[in-house]
Amino acid sequence: MAKEKYYVVWQGRKPGIYESWADCRAQVHGAEGASYKSFPTRAEAQAAYEAGAPARQQRKKTTTVAKTRSVSALPDNPPEDRHDTVLNLPPEVTANALAVDAACSGNPGKMEYRGVDLATGQEVFHFGPVWGTNNIGEFLAIVHGLAWLKQRGEKKTIYSDSRNALLWVRAKKCKTTLARTARTEELYQIIARAEKWLAENRRNVPLKKWETSKWGEIPADFGRK
Repeated sequence: MAKEKYYVVWQGRKPGIYESWADCRAQVHGAEGASYKSFPTRAEAQAAYEAGAPARQQRKKTTTVAKTRSVSALPDNPPEDRHDTVLNLPPEVTANALAVDAACSGNPGKMEYRGVDLATGQEVFHFGPVWGTNNIGEFLAIVHGLAWLKQRGEKKTIYSDSRNALLWVRAKKCKTTLARTARTEELYQIIARAEKWLAENRRNVPLKKWETSKWGEIPADFGRK
């Protein structure tokens, strides 16, 4: 017998408590600044709703990132045995984490990247597009995630599906072969800032490879394949 689950929507089209993911999804999917979470009992959901959105979720509404968008796709049905996430995460994946990914139209081409909170399914930062490569975007996404977490005093795992980017971050060097030209100068300055941040800051959060072959596309994927 499936376990019951209750969904609190603090910020969405119509805040309240919902008894099905379909009803909750209708209130939050595509809604700017949506804030929501699942709970195993109505009593817990009621208490959480009356207490208001957690401070971590409230901060998302006032982020200074220039471009913030809702996650392009939310799951049809989150797992019944997990109350720490609204995403369809495999049991091996912690929800206290960020997933990061990049997309590039051509390689090189117009590149952008973003980070998604695995507990709420919300996009928490987004950058681009700028002219670059996918590997550079994956590298910068991880560094952005590290800096974003440190700024907020939070410790979460960061998942990336790019083995190269993870190696570059651990080496504290973006080992790209992209030509440095007038077109790519802005990106190279961003890379330099990222490398400087890595050199001057101690990494205190786990970096993990997202295993696409086992778990499907990373939740930060742009869905353009």
